[in-house]
Amino acid sequence: MELGLVGLGKMGGNMRERIRRAGHTVHGYDRNPDLADVHSLQELVDKLAAPRVVWVMVPAGEPTQSTIDELAELLEPGDVVVDGGNSRWTDDEKHAEELAAKGIGFVDCGVSGGVWGLENGYALMYGGDKENVAKVQPIFDALKPEGDFGSVHAGKVGAGHFAKMVHNGIEYAMMQAYAEGWELLEKVDSVTDVREVFRSWQEGTVIRSWLLDLAVNALDEDEHLDGLRGYAQDSGEGRWTVEAAIDNAVPLPAITASLFARFASRQEDSPQMKMIAALRNQFGGHAVEKK
Repeated sequence: MELGLVGLGKMGGNMRERIRRAGHTVHGYDRNPDLADVHSLQELVDKLAAPRVVWVMVPAGEPTQSTIDELAELLEPGDVVVDGGNSRWTDDEKHAEELAAKGIGFVDCGVSGGVWGLENGYALMYGGDKENVAKVQPIFDALKPEGDFGSVHAGKVGAGHFAKMVHNGIEYAMMQAYAEGWELLEKVDSVTDVREVFRSWQEGTVIRSWLLDLAVNALDEDEHLDGLRGYAQDSGEGRWTVEAAIDNAVPLPAITASLFARFASRQEDSPQMKMIAALRNQFGGHAVEKK
């Protein structure tokens, strides 16, 4: 089938290649002309035969909104827009309603796989009406990993991005657990080869995972991670997961703590610890360190 793909960055560019390898035609548009097959959304839409499927793979928020707004004026009834970026699920409901007013279908799709997706396939979580999903299904089949798993029609519009959001929240907590264990192992004198301890866990243990494999890869490149600064950014899904938990009264202590740990990583000097040090000095005369 034919697909219009908007956004050809690290993920989008590899997705274009994987879809083409499966025998489909992809017309890709990106603001960077060196990456693009076509040089405007109008040209992209003109290249596609109806009913058209256009997959949007741009940053969440205003970039996605403006792209969908423009496509709404270019596409026709019966066409389908797929948002494969990391949009918030509540935005999906808004986009679906706006496009439905023009007879255009909408599918939201959470995509996981990162830079490894080209060769290994992408885990896909998508939401939308069955008839709209069916129009995109050949592309989902091309992108997913080999085998029976790695792709799911999660439910109604918004379900795909909600599922991906929870997936990323779990990822936050898993990474935090590995990081805490690594730091403790590095701290004690009795463990003399932390990297090999991590490597030994790759087989036969209940904590083996792809994340563990990637941790070993990182330690092979820099055994004590001396070349890295202890600063971790967050892309939004962790915050949205915690907010959804509050809205639904679902306790998420591990995921919440892992998000807050990332916030703490960005502080050169903790304001909270200043207050704790001051209070310990006030009530117990405990020593404080001056700047």
